[in-house]
Amino acid sequence: MLNLKNKKILVTGADGFIGSHLTEELIRRGCRVRAFVLYNSFNSWGWLDHSEPDIKTNVEIFSGDIRDPNGVRKAMKDCDIVFHLAALISIPFSYHSPDTYIDTNVKGTLNVVQAAREIGVSKVLHTSTSEVYGTARFVPITEEHPLQGQSPYSASKIGADHVAMSFFHAFNVPVAIVRPFNTYGPRQSARAIIPTVITQIAGRISKIKIGSLHPTRDFNYIKDTVKGFIAVAEAEKSVGEVINIGSNFEISIGDTVKMIADIMDSNVQIERDEQRIRPEKSEVERLWADNTKALKLAGWKPAYNGIEGLRKGLQETVAWYKNPEHLRQYKPGEYNI
Repeated sequence: MLNLKNKKILVTGADGFIGSHLTEELIRRGCRVRAFVLYNSFNSWGWLDHSEPDIKTNVEIFSGDIRDPNGVRKAMKDCDIVFHLAALISIPFSYHSPDTYIDTNVKGTLNVVQAAREIGVSKVLHTSTSEVYGTARFVPITEEHPLQGQSPYSASKIGADHVAMSFFHAFNVPVAIVRPFNTYGPRQSARAIIPTVITQIAGRISKIKIGSLHPTRDFNYIKDTVKGFIAVAEAEKSVGEVINIGSNFEISIGDTVKMIADIMDSNVQIERDEQRIRPEKSEVERLWADNTKALKLAGWKPAYNGIEGLRKGLQETVAWYKNPEHLRQYKPGEYNI
């Protein structure tokens, strides 16, 4: 087992949803963290701007662009471990601007593993997504399930996964691939279904607009996902492996919406919004993770599992979004691809 305490760790995409939570947890565990955030003229650190003072004091910020190989190489200098999360993730926006997904997700990943090869690091954790599986051909979905690019986003992540693993096979770069299923929790973008519903209800919108209700998902609370990332990083046997991080529980979008409404004591009406509907062949109809490998290789299993675990995670999530300070970060009445 690799002990991460006192290790110098780079987190790309540290300004995002999962990345900010991971950065905070690594600092709490005594790691020396360099947070790679997207350069901008406002000097914004994304969600890290909202971290506790002791987190901000102990994090090293590196502003750059994952598409820039020189900047990536500089950011990785002297680091022992790299958690690579930087990516474009919106599926609807990938229909609109697929080129940017290739540049960011594929080329960005190439920059990371290329630098890892040149510099030499103990481990690179590359972030995949359950979307690479497409609609399940069998359930629960194991890591051997065929990969199906049903959107430009998922295709770009399949490409990124293969680039990362090719550097393990060709150059012995110590790569492990973490494949999280649908993560939810505080700070998630309203482009995802759970915050979309919560923010609309919290914003007192009488008719909430959503897309398809019938697809099923394997939802994972952010605390479980973060612990999964760290467990895979610590596991010596994870190098050269792809590991699902999922709850091994599926639920339909419709039933998830009903549970959120129940938690928020709301009787809102649901309105189908055509612009939120994926093209028919692009919709991923079913996702349900087999997490056996994560337990076997990394000793990880979800704490927020099953229907009760989902309800507990949703309650914590709702509480965060209902905070007026947090809700102000969102625009419930507008759809952003």
